[in-house]
Amino acid sequence: MKIPIPLCLLTALLAVTFNYAQETEAADKLSLDEGPISNQFDYVFKKSGNYRADGVRYEVVKETNLYKLRKNVLDSLVAIFRKTSELKSTISEHETTITSLNKKLEETTITLTAVSEEKDNMSLLGTSVSKGTYNVILWVIIGALFLFLGLFIYRFRNSNILTQEAKQNLFELELEYEDHRRRALEREQKISRQLQDERNKQKKIK
Repeated sequence: MKIPIPLCLLTALLAVTFNYAQETEAADKLSLDEGPISNQFDYVFKKSGNYRADGVRYEVVKETNLYKLRKNVLDSLVAIFRKTSELKSTISEHETTITSLNKKLEETTITLTAVSEEKDNMSLLGTSVSKGTYNVILWVIIGALFLFLGLFIYRFRNSNILTQEAKQNLFELELEYEDHRRRALEREQKISRQLQDERNKQKKIK
């Protein structure tokens, strides 16, 4: 069965119109007032004009948009620096906690060793007690010390895990910052060159 030519043309026209509407809607959502830096760059690119001269395509960027984009990039960098400082502070706090726990763990180990060396002594607080009572009291003390030791080991390991995660997050954040800074610098240099080329051309025209 043959499809009428007018119907084919109407279908193609509707498809093109729908695609254009979607692209327009996506472009309208871009803004220099919100969204990630990459979307703001896309906004500047979409709002820039272009022309060809001597077979070369030039982009004309609105100067206010360029200044606004630069301010947003700098604000993002400040936020990254602030986050980095907070992570470093968190790491420092965890390291202080780990040092304190290590010291308490060492003290507990020394105490446990001292108790173990005195377990054969039948004198308790200057009072003579039976061996059975002495052993019960001794093992209660040892059990409490082991419980205390286990608690500090758990806290130590938990703090160590948090410290490692914080260090990893800091490392990833530094990598992301370096990559973001490099890409932002490249884009800003490219836009600055294009803007300078356009200004030079305007001067030549005048």
